[in-house]
Amino acid sequence: MIPRASRICLILTAFLLGFIARHLLDQLPLSHQASTPSTSSLHSNDLTFNADTPSSNSNSNSNSNPKSNSSNPERVNAAFVILLQDKDLHNMRKTMRMLESTFNHRYGYPYVFLNNVPFTEHFKTHIRAMTTSDVKFGVVPEEHWSYPAHINQTRAALARKEMEARNVAYGESESYRHMCRYESGFIFHHELVQDYDYYWRVEPGVSFSCDLDFDPFLIMKTKKLKYGFTIALPEFVNTIPTLWENVRQFMKSHPEHISKRNSLEWISYDKGETYNNCHFWSNFEILDLSFFRSKAYTDFFNLLDQAGGFFYERWGDAPVHSIAAALMLQRREIRFFNEIGYRHEMYEHCPESPSLQLKCACDPKDNVDWAQFSCLRRFLET
Repeated sequence: MIPRASRICLILTAFLLGFIARHLLDQLPLSHQASTPSTSSLHSNDLTFNADTPSSNSNSNSNSNPKSNSSNPERVNAAFVILLQDKDLHNMRKTMRMLESTFNHRYGYPYVFLNNVPFTEHFKTHIRAMTTSDVKFGVVPEEHWSYPAHINQTRAALARKEMEARNVAYGESESYRHMCRYESGFIFHHELVQDYDYYWRVEPGVSFSCDLDFDPFLIMKTKKLKYGFTIALPEFVNTIPTLWENVRQFMKSHPEHISKRNSLEWISYDKGETYNNCHFWSNFEILDLSFFRSKAYTDFFNLLDQAGGFFYERWGDAPVHSIAAALMLQRREIRFFNEIGYRHEMYEHCPESPSLQLKCACDPKDNVDWAQFSCLRRFLET
């Protein structure tokens, strides 16, 4: 047994050594002290949690709110605009998660959701949970989602049956035709969209694969661009058999609306005699809304609407928007957003440059840009 006096000496010695060690640690540089991991350093460094990167264990409401973050750049007067139905809820939530994490958590642009019937409270609650940005929900006016007086509905129904028999894409769908007509001529004027200068069209189920360190809306504004796209493809010929003859009628009736520095060469191999079916894939598009609210575009849409091709055939909003942009805008007002990785259904734009690939999570082998049927190469060369 250690004598009592010895035990006291040992205790005092241990205390003294601990005091000396603590004093020496205090004299070390701060950088040496910080090398010892702590709970806070594991969260801030090893797991890369920070103000710009949402936690994988929380929803987007935990992100820093751009509206209260003075370090965020000034936003353009713009919004994401989405036309969808309640059944699209979960696909939309997945898309919003990607859009927020790759871009919008830094900028806080608002969302406008439109439906031809009122959204349920369940839909609204689950959409709001995906973002800290403002979210608005609206209903399409009935007169914009119904047959105009000049349309023969019997003829339209027969056309749908005939196109269904020929396996034309969406040939049988009545609602798809209302959607295409609405996107072609009315969505720019909806009361919830009317206050904005630009919009970015988003659809449920699309994916965004690249982190954006710039604001596409600001690019549009500062460079005075009117139309932005990521994918250019040919339209299904059997959906638009008489579209071009109506376009030619417009060009003849309204030469004042045709830009002298247009992109006609992109959409026609023979100086406007025929249409080569090239169009921007409008499920992604960033627009200067002033163009689509202009007299030139309004005259164009009204002529097409009177022709009835949205119902007697199956004219899509993609060729309508694209032809209008190609004819009435200057070539320099249209921009290919190569930096935005984007996928819709089977087609994907994946940036191929090494520098952009460092910001993306997509395989360049899946890039549709240089496929034989793609219209992008022709656009870039004209």
